[in-house]
Amino acid sequence: MTEQKEHKHEPNFLEYQGKHRGLMGWLTSTDHKRIGLMYFYAMMTFFLSGVIMGLLMKFELISPGQQIMGAQTYNGLFTVHGLTMIFLFVIPGVAAVFGNLFLPIMIGAKDVSFPRLNLFSWYLYILGAIIVITSQFMGSGPPDTGWTFYAPYSLKTNTNVVAAVTGAFILGFSSILTGLNFLVTMHRLRAPGMGWMRMPIFCWTLYGTGWIQLLATPVVGITFLMVIAERTLGIGFFDPALGGDPILYQHLFWIYSHPAVYIMILPAMGVITEIMVTFSRKTVFGYSAMVVSSMAIAFVGYFVWGHHMFTSGMSSTARWVFSFITFLVAIPSAIKVFNWTATLYKGSINLQTPFFWALGFIFVFMIGGFSGLVLGSLATDIHVHDTAFVVAHFHYIVFGGTGFAFFAALHYWYPKIYGKVYNGKIANIGLVIFFIGFNLLYFPMFYLGMVGMPRRYYDYLPQFTTPNIISTVGSWIMVTGLLIVIINLLKARKGSGKEIEDPWDGKTLEWTIASPPILENFEEIPVVDHEAYDYK
Repeated sequence: MTEQKEHKHEPNFLEYQGKHRGLMGWLTSTDHKRIGLMYFYAMMTFFLSGVIMGLLMKFELISPGQQIMGAQTYNGLFTVHGLTMIFLFVIPGVAAVFGNLFLPIMIGAKDVSFPRLNLFSWYLYILGAIIVITSQFMGSGPPDTGWTFYAPYSLKTNTNVVAAVTGAFILGFSSILTGLNFLVTMHRLRAPGMGWMRMPIFCWTLYGTGWIQLLATPVVGITFLMVIAERTLGIGFFDPALGGDPILYQHLFWIYSHPAVYIMILPAMGVITEIMVTFSRKTVFGYSAMVVSSMAIAFVGYFVWGHHMFTSGMSSTARWVFSFITFLVAIPSAIKVFNWTATLYKGSINLQTPFFWALGFIFVFMIGGFSGLVLGSLATDIHVHDTAFVVAHFHYIVFGGTGFAFFAALHYWYPKIYGKVYNGKIANIGLVIFFIGFNLLYFPMFYLGMVGMPRRYYDYLPQFTTPNIISTVGSWIMVTGLLIVIINLLKARKGSGKEIEDPWDGKTLEWTIASPPILENFEEIPVVDHEAYDYK
């Protein structure tokens, strides 16, 4: 690919002064990189508030009986924790932050196709977040339904459900517009020579994600509108007392919410692929298989929602079919793990912090994947349904997958974003502590679920005490590691970090330009004349 190094005539996007300066310069900027960073700062704020809520819940569960809060407060807290983490961090996380920052650069474009729409999407995200958060403090108290808003309880409870659902509806709009923008950008703005099969894998995973955002998110948006209409106008969609069907709500909700798992995990898989290639100094094994498996995950993900409802009441044939399709989706995921491993084989491994985060991702994702087979099997799902086992699986996949990939991406692209490198030794120490804490926190929940501890309860029987103590201590260790990671990155940003442009010898287009990039990324649009990863 065309080398762009040695060009730093223009100010970088962090220093650029346009029509407005200071904070207004950022809030009115249509530059995709600034918008990506605004997503990043907002999401980290919401993420840390969700972490604090999680810590409080784990402290409540350290032993049987009431510790620091009552049942109603606990119910409100786990609903807020779920809403914050799911809708404000893990679903938009990797795609909105790193997709905005690097998709146009990686395909050789100056920006996304619709820069103003991109900024509008960010404002919708902030508006939805504000409504979701204020729903916890206004009206009749925090919604206590859990983040799924299951009917008919979400229609009956007197808590502030309408505001929370409205916020989630607006967040969905933001997601749809971002996905649409990315799809058009990849179709219309690829650099000369950047054929579809020369795009980096991260871009392909954003492509699959964009289609899920575009096609699946409207379903949950309409479902939320139906909940609002039922609560405010008394129209009987889901309430049996009004002639509605609560099972219909579950179908509509999971038709979106299971593909939403792939909105989270597909870009995460793309990040891991980029890191595996760069730190193996070797082209990706089975590029075509990686592309096909990404699109297969996006496609098959639409047809597996029924496995959330094995105990809700459906025909034996439907349960068998949904179980079978659930196992099918494991195949493209397994292809990715195999290809990552094969990429490492005979590679010149560069042991750096992003690579260690990527290995951590593969470890926790595989535990999450294998435990998912237990939930996809009819007999074992009946045994562990709605127990702590599901909480463990969910966090290994959703937080383990997205969270590890998010921090892997942050450490990988940090020098490109800020033009500085962090202290690698401290970063590794933080990662090790985080990894130990993560597994101590969530792994005991597998055991708790198998011996019968239900999820979402603020109290439990005395025989569940020891695993809960281990889990709570794990949360303290994990947060310690998280703080070390964040403080280390902040110190590098503040000026103690060394300035450098490309510390990893990356081969994709973002590594050919200045660090931090200039406003329009390239002084001249590059001409691409190689495959995606040009390692000889």
